[in-house]
Amino acid sequence: MPNTNKSVGLLALAELAPYEEKAGEEYMNENQLEHFKKILAAWRNQLRQEVDRTVHHMQDEAANFPDPVDRAAQEEEFSLELRTRDRERKLIKKIEKTLKRIEEDDFGFCDSCGIEVGIKRLEARPTADLCIDCKTMAEIKEKQLQG
Repeated sequence: MPNTNKSVGLLALAELAPYEEKAGEEYMNENQLEHFKKILAAWRNQLRQEVDRTVHHMQDEAANFPDPVDRAAQEEEFSLELRTRDRERKLIKKIEKTLKRIEEDDFGFCDSCGIEVGIKRLEARPTADLCIDCKTMAEIKEKQLQG
């Protein structure tokens, strides 16, 4: 059965294989940082291309339909596209923030407890800033507040 998770998609997008840690290798060394820079840059570029495609699509397809049903359908389609692009715009900002953290040598460690986030987790979610334990606790607390 093929593996279709997001990390495989991001690695393929960046044309990279999963990072193979070497015995005794220092965490977040130059090779690892470069690996994640490539993933993040490829992801950001893909999102930017999607934004550009949407703008061009909306410019090309914008029509003043005389039929109210056709006009409403087009407005709904555009509204959905704009919401998606807005989420992607926020994700681009998060990617850029993560790239800045790499440059500032502040990448790969949990913002809450300071331990290593981990290579596998970062490949699955390169913008992760919490280790899996702290993220799990944050989600539990969030559910308790909502419940």
